[in-house]
Amino acid sequence: MNTRNRARRQVFNFVIVWSAITLFIGACTFTAIYTGWGLLDADSASIALEPTRIPLELTRATLVFPTRFPTREVVPTQSTVLEAQPTVQEATVASELPTVPPTLEPTPRPIDDTRFQLGIQVQTSVDGLQEIWMNELKKLNMPWMKLQVRWEVVEPQKGQFDWTALDIALTEATKANIKVMASVVTAPNWSREQGVNLESHGPPANYQDYTNFLRAVLEKYPNQIHAVEVWNEQNIDREWTSLRGLVPSDYVNLLRQSYDTIKSIDPGIIVISGALSPTGFDNRINAWDDFAYMDAMIAAGLLSTTDCVGAHHNGYNVSPDYTWDAVPNDPTATFRGPFDNPHHSWSFRSTLQGYAIRIQQAGGTQKLCVTEFGWPVTEDMNGYPAGFEFANDNTLEEQKEWTIKAVNNMIEWDIVWLAYLWNLNYGAQAGWDSSNDNVPYSIIGNNWNFRPIYGAISEWQAQYRGLTQ
Repeated sequence: MNTRNRARRQVFNFVIVWSAITLFIGACTFTAIYTGWGLLDADSASIALEPTRIPLELTRATLVFPTRFPTREVVPTQSTVLEAQPTVQEATVASELPTVPPTLEPTPRPIDDTRFQLGIQVQTSVDGLQEIWMNELKKLNMPWMKLQVRWEVVEPQKGQFDWTALDIALTEATKANIKVMASVVTAPNWSREQGVNLESHGPPANYQDYTNFLRAVLEKYPNQIHAVEVWNEQNIDREWTSLRGLVPSDYVNLLRQSYDTIKSIDPGIIVISGALSPTGFDNRINAWDDFAYMDAMIAAGLLSTTDCVGAHHNGYNVSPDYTWDAVPNDPTATFRGPFDNPHHSWSFRSTLQGYAIRIQQAGGTQKLCVTEFGWPVTEDMNGYPAGFEFANDNTLEEQKEWTIKAVNNMIEWDIVWLAYLWNLNYGAQAGWDSSNDNVPYSIIGNNWNFRPIYGAISEWQAQYRGLTQ
């Protein structure tokens, strides 16, 4: 009997001790788990969340698990939890993976958008006004700007670049969602031929230096330049002073190398041949007639190495409606060239249509890119630049009327791809200096008084873009 009671007491004591141990372990486990989940009081949680106090196993079983499974009540087994949970490293990597964006239509390349498009030339500045100029373009509904890139300024010494102006201009244009046509001109002295007159602009002795510069610009500013005009008015010695003279095939060689370089970097960029100057003069030393020079460029292979053929016309004092041989006499005009000495170079219409005919006759399919056009006015100026007497015959109202006519004509003739009005702000940048030959064309007038053409262009662009988009 005593033996049986003694055995019973031993079993009872064992059960009591085992139960106490079980309860103690359970309490510790409960505290650890709930501390890890942050459900205890603030003091306990602050201690439990110290990184060195959280075992790896606890992190895997509790910290990761709630973020992995749905919020509905599911009580997985321990084996299910351990098999389903990623390690801490896996969870971190997964959280850093980018969210896959929705499928978007690809942005069309400039080369693929063949609609007629209007832009304007902008004089850039590093004085904090560049953002203002871009805001003006947005008010004008301008999708394009022309930017002159002067090689001699950006790379004054070989391999040494000053990107300041381009950094500002291209950053602001990109922010404003405005496409940029860069006209790359003026070789630095270090690149010119030995013994050439450096007072006039001209090509480099080695065309590779020019293409190296193009590469440097385009690689520094990817997707920020959408078209490139290779040189400017190469049919006059003021822009192409070379020991070899004005040789059209020399220019085509420069263009060909430039085309290959540009396309190797970005095939979507539009390559535009340098626009010619409508000279009305042809001695083959100081100038070529632009029609004759165009013929010679085509013969040298122009149409196999450009996307668009560049053209210029500054309007003189003639409406864009008239061909050179049908300009009605204006007895009030003080500048008599178009009336007393008829020539195609006086006529906006004859110049553009003359280029287009030559391209078509040679089997080309290229359209024109009119990289500079406009009508100058001195009505609101005190004086005029030397040699620009024709600007005195034009009124502000004619500047507005003829510009809109020219734009509508280019669309109707269906021979122009891109056209850039000359110019937005040279008048403001030049301080409205009457001797500066850029000022009469500026559509921002003296003291920021917008000329009538400003409002007319803004309205035209809004209507045109509304129809074509």
